[in-house]
Amino acid sequence: MINYHLNHLKELEAESIFVIREVAATFQNPVLLFSGGKDSIVLTHLAHRAFYPAAIPFPLMHVDTGHNFPETLQFRDELVKKMGVRLIVASVQESIDKGRVREETGYEASRIRLQTTTLLDAIEEYKFDAALGGARRDEEKARAKERFFSHRDEFGQWDPKNQRPELWNLFNGRKHVGEHFRIFPLSNWTELDIWQYIRMENIEVPSLYFSHKRECFVRNGIILAKTDFIRLKPDEKTEEMIVRFRTIGDATSTGATLSAARTVDDIIAEVASSRITERGGRADDKRSETSMEDRKREGYF
Repeated sequence: MINYHLNHLKELEAESIFVIREVAATFQNPVLLFSGGKDSIVLTHLAHRAFYPAAIPFPLMHVDTGHNFPETLQFRDELVKKMGVRLIVASVQESIDKGRVREETGYEASRIRLQTTTLLDAIEEYKFDAALGGARRDEEKARAKERFFSHRDEFGQWDPKNQRPELWNLFNGRKHVGEHFRIFPLSNWTELDIWQYIRMENIEVPSLYFSHKRECFVRNGIILAKTDFIRLKPDEKTEEMIVRFRTIGDATSTGATLSAARTVDDIIAEVASSRITERGGRADDKRSETSMEDRKREGYF
């Protein structure tokens, strides 16, 4: 007798694949936003599974701040080559060079907010009408109230008054010319689900996620890696630490965590017992209480 019972990971997988296929059926020109982090890697894996044995029918797009960890870019390039998918790189540096945005100055300068213009320019240039992202509701309060299909106006901004209701698995992709949707197939996943799925599917992730020795320093309570993109203050000193990263983004704002987790099983045990949120080490989230909500209204998230 066939057992049709699905464990919770298989149920989440089935839901996400359903959403991804709905996007392909509803929109004419979708794109998958890829950062090189574990969530976008799992999302790419699910998109591959959704259309297998055919290739993923839309490109991946990386909004590149130019301040990435080398391991992230190497992993990104190897993945798209192995998957045989088209990669679009939307460059923040090009936006700066064109005068579209102005780079911050000072010790704590960041390109995080500049990504918004780069992303919206790329969506306009390529005429994308849906952008799939790996955001999850458990990450942050601004993400907690998102729907699977999230409407954006002609300026790329989120307007709560224009959100479409979602009844069970009935999605509304109606839009006017120039508007688009953000799609979040991983909305119902947690950080622990992501790592358990990575273990179940034996999915490769960048080495940054595993414990390693790295030259770091502490700023505003956050452990940051020493890179060419960060200028140390006179009273700041670096030291070798045993760390790993729970999230991967711009190197100037992605905080590390002290950790001895060297395997996926170690990470699962660590995440299960942690009382610190996944984004607790992100400097960009600490700029203000509403930083993520502000970025959503401006058009990035």
